[in-house]
Amino acid sequence: MPAPYLDPDWKNLKKKNSDHQGNLDAVEYSTTFSNVTFLVFGPLMTFLMHPYIQKRSRYIYVLFILFTITGLFSMYFHMTLSFLGQMLDEIAILWLLASGYSIWLPCCYFPTFLGQNRSWYISLIVTITLVSTCLSFLKPTINAYALNTIGLHIVYIVVQEYKKTKNKELRHLIEVSTVIWALAITSWISDRLFCSFWQWINFPYLHGIWHVLISFTFPYGMVILALVDSTYEMPDQTIKVRYWPRDTWPVGLPYVELGDDHKSC
Repeated sequence: MPAPYLDPDWKNLKKKNSDHQGNLDAVEYSTTFSNVTFLVFGPLMTFLMHPYIQKRSRYIYVLFILFTITGLFSMYFHMTLSFLGQMLDEIAILWLLASGYSIWLPCCYFPTFLGQNRSWYISLIVTITLVSTCLSFLKPTINAYALNTIGLHIVYIVVQEYKKTKNKELRHLIEVSTVIWALAITSWISDRLFCSFWQWINFPYLHGIWHVLISFTFPYGMVILALVDSTYEMPDQTIKVRYWPRDTWPVGLPYVELGDDHKSC
């Protein structure tokens, strides 16, 4: 059975003083519980975006299923701190990102040798993801950094679309999601690099904060990509942004809704 996966600082802390075990268990409990937002947002977004999914592509259901599974695997990882839990968590994230790329990446960002052929592009993404899944077992310590590198590429695409668009709703979504993502990645990096410091001041909860923030970032990112995609793939369809539970609330979960009318040519 593989040895449990723990960050070096956590290993040293457990070896240094067993009296900290209760505190570590409490931290892992809170980190595990922080994934509940994934379990809530996945099914909720599936319900809210059902009309759009029916119109655009039913493969989007797979994406929301993977989003929920990511939360489940992350909970399992933090409950067990096992190598298996780590791999399930990271592979689920990898396939979630691959699914988003396959469905929503505009054709103008495809590699030039693929032209505008989405079928070839999807085949390429599936092949790369399968290879990456196998490689992830060779050097597990770099998996999290590689996944966040993919996130940087998504940010690049979103920035390019931000420069192009005059849609105020889309620009607002991008601005809000960028702030949330920046806070999330800051929490993750701080937790990785300064684990001992956060332990010293008795605030070892940044990884849990990362979970909550990134669980908000994904729905925002999905709606942004859906809006961007609609300009390329559904130019005659009016796409409206709504917020759950109410549009008038200052904070809400974004989703897209198909308009009753159609855009004129």
